[in-house]
Amino acid sequence: MSFPPRYPWNGFPPVSIHASESAVKTHPMYPASKSGDPDAAFVLVNHLVSLTVIEELTKNYASAQPILVSAHAVESSGVNAIPAALAELLEEKTGFESDTDVVQINVVSHTGAGGMHRMAHQAMFDGTIVKDRNYLLVDDFIGQGGTLANLRGYILSQGGRVVAATVLTGKPYSAKIGLEIETLQRLREKHGEDLENWWLGKFGHGLDCLTESEARYLEKIESFESIRHRIIEAEQG
Repeated sequence: MSFPPRYPWNGFPPVSIHASESAVKTHPMYPASKSGDPDAAFVLVNHLVSLTVIEELTKNYASAQPILVSAHAVESSGVNAIPAALAELLEEKTGFESDTDVVQINVVSHTGAGGMHRMAHQAMFDGTIVKDRNYLLVDDFIGQGGTLANLRGYILSQGGRVVAATVLTGKPYSAKIGLEIETLQRLREKHGEDLENWWLGKFGHGLDCLTESEARYLEKIESFESIRHRIIEAEQG
């Protein structure tokens, strides 16, 4: 079985979020953008992108000269045009180069899905990565952060480096994507080696590669057996 690669976080910075969920989801161009209309997506991101975030990204990463790489996700209604539109705008504003070769190669239908569905159906990527170059991840939304984690993992597995990530929207608490040591310790104390070993066999990576939101979600579930049952159920759903 082929697993999407993941790696421990090693102090990865918080994800930069441009706009609130309500501002994005109530925008008149949002439905068409999500369904693949590039013109609608261009209008959407131009209206809602944060100049403060752009300035921070430019200041913090200009010396790294990262390549902007977006997650081209296939939704039930079409190819989501928002990540590519955001990357295009960021290229214009920051002067960073933008990648168009890396693509998501499976359909995961994360939009509107619950936490277990998101973890059971993980995004996989393909495309050319320039070895030893820095990359900056771009997506439309962060929930649990799994898609960004897998995109980062793919880039690292191909010899690239990932310095940061930015999204158009998401809840503020989701910005903390890198797993905290204390959260990992609590998860291991609650569910023990059973979860660790099963997760490694099921998804190809240890619990230390989870995002902060994924780990907190699993920590709240009453038992390892319940986690296993709910993951298997989500796979079949």
